[in-house]
Amino acid sequence: MKKLLEFGRAALFYVRVITGYEQRRIRADRLQLEQHLRQVQARKAAIKQFPEKIILSEVRRMVEEMQNLNKKLEETEAAIEDYFKPLDKEAEMIMKMQLKGEERTSELMMKALEKQALLRQAEAENKASKHEVDISETDLDESEMTEEEKTLKKMLKALEQEVLVEKADTESSDNVHQADKTHINSTSASTTPPK
Repeated sequence: MKKLLEFGRAALFYVRVITGYEQRRIRADRLQLEQHLRQVQARKAAIKQFPEKIILSEVRRMVEEMQNLNKKLEETEAAIEDYFKPLDKEAEMIMKMQLKGEERTSELMMKALEKQALLRQAEAENKASKHEVDISETDLDESEMTEEEKTLKKMLKALEQEVLVEKADTESSDNVHQADKTHINSTSASTTPPK
């Protein structure tokens, strides 16, 4: 009976091989194994790429956050510029007013200096005319003076002229300082807000 069963199995196997059933079954098994291998390799590749995807997604997220921050910064800068525009206009107006005040004071100073220069010139001419009278009086006496007295008189005249020049210089510098003080006082009074 065993032999009959073995013969039946062998006959059935031969029939399968002849009809091509066994070959199709082997191909189907092979295709299933190949598909299983492909799926496993795809999972393996996906697992290898998983850290790269995580890194790329983090980088994308950070880039998006930075772009959002840049947009917010630009919006705040625009808001700040809009806020300070009226202040800039007021500052320009104040600067223009100060420049006008400085121009007026400089014009006044120039006029005052011109008047002082004219007064000094007139005084110098008066002193020169008086000095010429003194010189004509002393010229009469020079014939009677010795050489030492003549040199002493020349030295005295030179010293008098130096003293006059220094006095004129100190008066002009005092006037300039007074004009600067009045200019500073006028600008500080114009810049201080009313109480």
